Amino acid sequence: MIVYKETNRTGRRYPVNPMPKQIELNEGRRLFGLNPQGYEDARPEYPIWIFDRLRERGALVDGTPTLEIGAGTGKATRRLLEYGARPLTIVEPDTRFATMLGALTKSSPHIPVIHESFEEVVLAENQFHLITAATAFHWIEPNAGLLKIKRLLKANGFVALFWNVLSDADKEDLFHNATQSVLSPLAMNPLEKPDSVPFALDREARQAGAKAAGFQNTEYFESRWSVVMSTDEIGKLYESFSHIQRLDADSRAKVLNELRDIADRQFGGKVVRNITTSLYLFT
Repeated sequence: MIVYKETNRTGRRYPVNPMPKQIELNEGRRLFGLNPQGYEDARPEYPIWIFDRLRERGALVDGTPTLEIGAGTGKATRRLLEYGARPLTIVEPDTRFATMLGALTKSSPHIPVIHESFEEVVLAENQFHLITAATAFHWIEPNAGLLKIKRLLKANGFVALFWNVLSDADKEDLFHNATQSVLSPLAMNPLEKPDSVPFALDREARQAGAKAAGFQNTEYFESRWSVVMSTDEIGKLYESFSHIQRLDADSRAKVLNELRDIADRQFGGKVVRNITTSLYLFT
């Protein structure tokens, strides 16, 4: 049964508790390139402590053979290169990011970019000291993905999976609450379930999966922080999300206009987004 409510502003009726459709993994991997520059501008940078921690653990030093899964526009790629990931192999299925990644690869002849899904790409086994995925591993079936990563990894190599998640379990998310009537009917990540712990923050599941794939040591680190975003930044941020990118142009514009209107009308054009950054380190 679907329960509806009316908004005071428009009189439009929205489902309060619909069962959202789930995005197929193959579709989800290719939904982020609609506006590459907007994606780059809107997505928060990864905290520097992630890369410092990898260096402290000996996972990322100068000359580290590295594989990055799902590089997108290269937000994590730039840091990996700065910290010594060389040679670096990038697997990014969406060719619309090719121009932005190409600007990075011009600086070095040791950065092949392969436009295939991680499941389909063929790579030599036992060749990488570090394999990373930045806000990307949730688009890979986790058990099969970790088993393949294990095969590609050198003995004593490291796996670093990290995310920036728009969530803080200890703080109320006012913008999320204010936009539920707009966003709740939309499709969702197939590995997520309504009202469940986000995939990236489900520490028990992620570490259990790593052990099942043969990793002996699993470490978890996180930090919580916040950013203040303008109405325009909110629009660009949400446009980069898969469940909005998959909409047709008219529907997408309508949803984004609704979100911008809420940012302006209820938050005065200054929206606080709470972020939890999670890092899983497997060896």
